[in-house]
Amino acid sequence: MKTRITELFGIEHPIIQGGMHYVGFAEMAAAVSNAGGLGIITGLTLGTPEKLADEIAKCKDMTDKPFGVNLTFLPTVNAPDYPGLVKAIIDGGVKAVETAGNNPAQVLPFFKDAGVKVIHKCTSVRHSLKAQSIGCDAVSVDGFECGGHPGEDDIPNMILLPRAADELEIPFVASGGMADGRSLVASLAMGAEGMNMGTRFIATKEAPVHENVKKAIVAASELDTRLVMRPLRNTERVMTNDAVEELLQIEKEKGADLEFEDIIEQVAGVYPRIMTEGDMDAGAWSCGMVAGLIDDIPTCKELIDRIMAEAKEIITQRLARFQGA
Repeated sequence: MKTRITELFGIEHPIIQGGMHYVGFAEMAAAVSNAGGLGIITGLTLGTPEKLADEIAKCKDMTDKPFGVNLTFLPTVNAPDYPGLVKAIIDGGVKAVETAGNNPAQVLPFFKDAGVKVIHKCTSVRHSLKAQSIGCDAVSVDGFECGGHPGEDDIPNMILLPRAADELEIPFVASGGMADGRSLVASLAMGAEGMNMGTRFIATKEAPVHENVKKAIVAASELDTRLVMRPLRNTERVMTNDAVEELLQIEKEKGADLEFEDIIEQVAGVYPRIMTEGDMDAGAWSCGMVAGLIDDIPTCKELIDRIMAEAKEIITQRLARFQGA
């Protein structure tokens, strides 16, 4: 399938693996890229330019297909070495970057000069238009269904994607609630040029996370996520567990007086314990409502092949039947 996204990134299928904390390692990115999608290494999980450079080199040993790096710009006192991370990406020969968080304008000239294509994650049409205006090559439009940070507007993809299509000139992919061929065809119908999957890729054989995490996603329904940190206007959609329910209780009790320090135990530094050690009650971890559509743990190739076969069947058979009706 050819779309503006497959042409932009030089990939076979219009499927991108989103950058995910303590998931987006070389094993994950290479598996997705080898299956014809665009795999993504998560830069801030590696943390330092040296470790990111090593992970990029490792990924290059595992695939000869295009892959990218996610670089999330966070408002923080002790900022990562962003110039060093940008240099590691460029020196490593990576040609695709997924930016997220704050405005990436300060790094775009460096990527442009190196021929790196940039796709920015956005949760609203206005942010997507801003990304377009500063020179991003594409955007990932994240609906309210998505795991992680859905923004504060609460607009689901059935509205957000057509609105983005009405306004944008650069290509965009749909993110949030994406799991199968139905997701892809629906996204294309609403104007997207592909889709970005996060939670669905965690529940794959190659995902370098503890088996408990994969089993939790398979066992979950669409009712098993919660929105946390809403009072702080830093909303995150996470899988429910004991720590999350405790966090929500603290938010309820503190009300308008809530400060980040009140919930730091449930949200800070918990990812290694969850993703690596499999302690499913250690704290809050990002998960989308799409968990309700996930009931197996295939390889990345099996998953992507299945998605593309299902999409073809929907387009050429199911939808074609309505044409003469």
